[in-house]
Amino acid sequence: MDWVSAYGPWLAALGLLFCSAFFSSSEAALFYLGSRERRELASGNRAQRIAAGLLADPDRLLTAVLFWNLLVNVVYFAVVSIAVLDLENQGRGAQAGLLALGSLLAVIVFSEMLPKSLAVLQPRAVAALVAVPLAAAVRVLDPALPVLRKITLVSRRVLWPTFESEPYLRVRDLERAVELSTSDAALLEHEQAVLQSIVSLSEIRVDELMRPRTQFVAFRPPVSLADLGGRMTPSGYLLVTEPDSDEVAGAVSLKQLHHVPAERLETRARPVVYVPWCTTVAEALEAMQRAQRLVAAVVNEMGETIGILTFDDLLETLFSPTASRSQRLLRRTPIREVGPGVWRVTGMTSLWRLVRHFGVERPTSKSVTVAGVIQETLERLPQPGDECSWGPFHFKVIEAPERGQLTVELTRADPKQEPSP
Repeated sequence: MDWVSAYGPWLAALGLLFCSAFFSSSEAALFYLGSRERRELASGNRAQRIAAGLLADPDRLLTAVLFWNLLVNVVYFAVVSIAVLDLENQGRGAQAGLLALGSLLAVIVFSEMLPKSLAVLQPRAVAALVAVPLAAAVRVLDPALPVLRKITLVSRRVLWPTFESEPYLRVRDLERAVELSTSDAALLEHEQAVLQSIVSLSEIRVDELMRPRTQFVAFRPPVSLADLGGRMTPSGYLLVTEPDSDEVAGAVSLKQLHHVPAERLETRARPVVYVPWCTTVAEALEAMQRAQRLVAAVVNEMGETIGILTFDDLLETLFSPTASRSQRLLRRTPIREVGPGVWRVTGMTSLWRLVRHFGVERPTSKSVTVAGVIQETLERLPQPGDECSWGPFHFKVIEAPERGQLTVELTRADPKQEPSP
């Protein structure tokens, strides 16, 4: 009994210190995991699947971790306070002060800094290690979670009655952040251009940016190196169709292959994601990231592949100031001034790029390209010499080959207005 009374409080403090370190490291490891690591945990062993299940409800997990960590720390300081008071009653004030300071430093270093630092170095390993006991701790607290959430809601309404969370981050907030982040004018202009391109992804339909079916070649398996003719494909990807159809099923990133086999190249293909033609580029990018794919096949309402969108195309659109589909596929400038108030435009040029170049509002149209709006207006295939108007623009067809892209002469309805820089 003398041994218990002498060392019991210290052993209890050490145990509580370990529990606090456990919850701190659990919080850091689990919430440090990225989406890809979480998907890998979901298909791992039992402990890893439990960790992924905990992250499926992050509010429940975080509430439980913070509650248990707070409770452990309160009990820890209560035990330490008893020991400090006992020393003071014995007239050992200096030792009592050192014990109080040492206990505080022990919590900061051994229960917060050190376990969290180690957890973020190996988050997957730590997450699997703490998953089972942490799941039990969360399950024990489940009956009290509704009460805790109610207390949180009441506290927020009492302390911050006018607080309203923003549903999204506004574009002007992003632009302001860019302006404050740098004093270099050239860099600021480039960052603003990239920011504008990122925001525009939520406005552009995927069929405006895709490579049309006529601009790529897909191979039916089996595929050999000889089928490529010794040349890199224009997209940088080897597109593989289904065995019994011409629909794109997989893609091989030729640029990432360290060794290109002579035969059976389709075995290196990864499945593509399928997105409808009417979705936005931002939604297509999200689908590609979620599935960890580099190529998306764009399908029409009949489920037929009408084009592809690659991750490289997206990067070029974001970071190249003059990126356009005409330049990527035809090696031609999409909008080129040939005289005062006269421009040459390719039929593949998207209407989004056209109105952005001239700084005007986009008129109503079901089409997404210059060629499409001309066909929509004429209600037939265009011929050289055909003319039509669309909003503030007047088009005159210069070239209309049977196979290939239109070349159109563009003039402004109001020649006094100049295109925005």
